Amino acid sequence: MAKKSDYSKKFKPLTIFITGGSSGIGYQAALKLISYGHNMILPCKSTSRANELLTNIFNQFPAQLSKKGNIYTPIMDLSDLKSIDSICLEIKKRRLKIDILIMNAGLQYTGSKKPRWSTQGIELTFAVNHLSHFYLTQKILPLIDKSNDPKIIITSSEVHNPKSGGGRVGSKANLGTLEGLESGAGFEMIDGSKFNADKAYKDSKLCNILFAKKLSSNLIRKNISIPVIAWAPGLVISRDSQGFFRYSRKYNQLGQVLFAFLARDILRITTSNKKAGLILSDLACSIKYNKRGFNYYSNKIISSGKFVFEKTDISNDAQSEDLSNKLWDLTRSIIDKNLR
Repeated sequence: MAKKSDYSKKFKPLTIFITGGSSGIGYQAALKLISYGHNMILPCKSTSRANELLTNIFNQFPAQLSKKGNIYTPIMDLSDLKSIDSICLEIKKRRLKIDILIMNAGLQYTGSKKPRWSTQGIELTFAVNHLSHFYLTQKILPLIDKSNDPKIIITSSEVHNPKSGGGRVGSKANLGTLEGLESGAGFEMIDGSKFNADKAYKDSKLCNILFAKKLSSNLIRKNISIPVIAWAPGLVISRDSQGFFRYSRKYNQLGQVLFAFLARDILRITTSNKKAGLILSDLACSIKYNKRGFNYYSNKIISSGKFVFEKTDISNDAQSEDLSNKLWDLTRSIIDKNLR
């Protein structure tokens, strides 16, 4: 992993905004970034969650914390677009400039037979994993310090690709022609089909990459030099009750336990929150990831227990310029309609 000397000739603390920083990969990345001395903006869904996060961080750095950067835990609920307005207004009032924007939060509730809904009445996987991060990016962009080697990082997944190991299992990612989005309020799936929680997650990860590509092309067209990175952490299964699968466990707890045991302990095809968090902190700070334009990296398994993190091809659908343009326009239209 990167050392301070990899970042710049003279170390300068960054201000890093990360969603999903209170648990799992995001939390582990935040701990590492705090240890480097960076200022962290770690939005939390509630005051109690923010207090819990701060307590956990202080317990990690009991003696040295006063020497670290600032830690700010504003309240933001990604299932409510208006909550994003509130946090961005607060950041403006504090006159904070952001160097690195990391959109890491992800929701999956595989096993549920029925869709869940956001405050604005939008299927929750799409609302949290794509729609809110799309809107957050538009609001944060004017606050990014373009003079300090900024980056935008989006956590996606190899399951966006039907040809990948995880993408081949179960329903495949496929947005169709975005019939669901075109139909208006109350759609269950982006492609207009009936709800499937597993496919909803895979589709949202495909949306992440289509969004990242279109965002990058827009920035280049405006001559704004901000690298846009999408990445896949691999299959992450923690040994505690936190992390990615915490939402899915209640729908099939026995199945999740058996799957975790097989994948993590027998086949050894999983990685940990800590290891994935180290990769994310490296993406944020290392100058080797300061390449202009869009880049996609994946933490690929090469043999039992061994991974390699490398630049990787995206799926055929993710390469579609027409699909990315249409998704961008329909996403913006949904946001406009719900914030009138």
